[in-house]
Amino acid sequence: MHPILEQIRFIGLVPVIKLNDPSKAVDLAKALKAGGIPVAEVTFRAAGADKAIAAIAKELPDVLVGAGTVITVDQVKRAVEAGAKYIISPGFDPEVVGYCIDHGIPVTPGCTNASEVGIATKMGLEVVKFFPAEAAGGLKVLKALAGPFPNMRFIPTGGIGPSNLLDYLAFPKIIACGGSWMVPEKLVDAGDWDGITALAKEAVMTMLNISFEHIGINSSDASVAADTKDALAALLAGAPQKDGNASYFVSNAFEIMKSQGRGKMGHIALSVTNIDRAIRFFSAQGFAFDESSRKRDEAGNTTFIYLQDEIGGFGVHFVLKK
Repeated sequence: MHPILEQIRFIGLVPVIKLNDPSKAVDLAKALKAGGIPVAEVTFRAAGADKAIAAIAKELPDVLVGAGTVITVDQVKRAVEAGAKYIISPGFDPEVVGYCIDHGIPVTPGCTNASEVGIATKMGLEVVKFFPAEAAGGLKVLKALAGPFPNMRFIPTGGIGPSNLLDYLAFPKIIACGGSWMVPEKLVDAGDWDGITALAKEAVMTMLNISFEHIGINSSDASVAADTKDALAALLAGAPQKDGNASYFVSNAFEIMKSQGRGKMGHIALSVTNIDRAIRFFSAQGFAFDESSRKRDEAGNTTFIYLQDEIGGFGVHFVLKK
């Protein structure tokens, strides 16, 4: 997968922006970045899209600015000259796609049927846009479409919002979801950048779906841990128990360590839908992670990691939501 698309995969969200006033581009991109989404798909549905792209590319080089609703090669040229890092088109135009491939430009054309995805696969693409997602049949159709193409990945856009975002992102062949709900035209026109930042952060938190998993209690040795386990089990009569090599679990909410584990007071486990996305988001918010604690699955995805610093005397680690 192209490095730009790989970065988008770690972010997980692509705001689709229609900018009627290019002078607002930088403030809008700053607002999105502050909310944890350093991505902007500026659509050519509005005049001056290339000017907006150029402003963002110049002032915020760490924001992944791209061009959307690109339907001609001329628009591709204008977008790239302005600084667009990727091209997204609503449909599959072989001329547009071919030009991008020939010039090494990441492109995700819109596809809604097997013929289009098949052509995209033959042309060497690894990611396509599924648009308009809900109008084209939603996740059920996307899953059926993805079946014959095991190596293809998708960015669905159209009709996706807070109510169905998690359903889409739970499908592993989706690398990100696009949409305009994070950047409503009313707020953009009003210059309500705090409102945009709030919506962006809300979208990220919806995507990560963070929740408390369990609390870890440290013990000086295994016998003390057993006493603690028995006491908790008596208080929570009938709660499930599990005896592991390093700890006991009671009620799935308490992990009693058989030794002095991580954290002066113990540890707290938080579950998220995607740990790599959580690392990217919280790193941008100023949190540091202990790389020595990171665990990965066979595909290289992070499955476990600790924050570097304790919070209130507790170590804090992320686990994948079950």
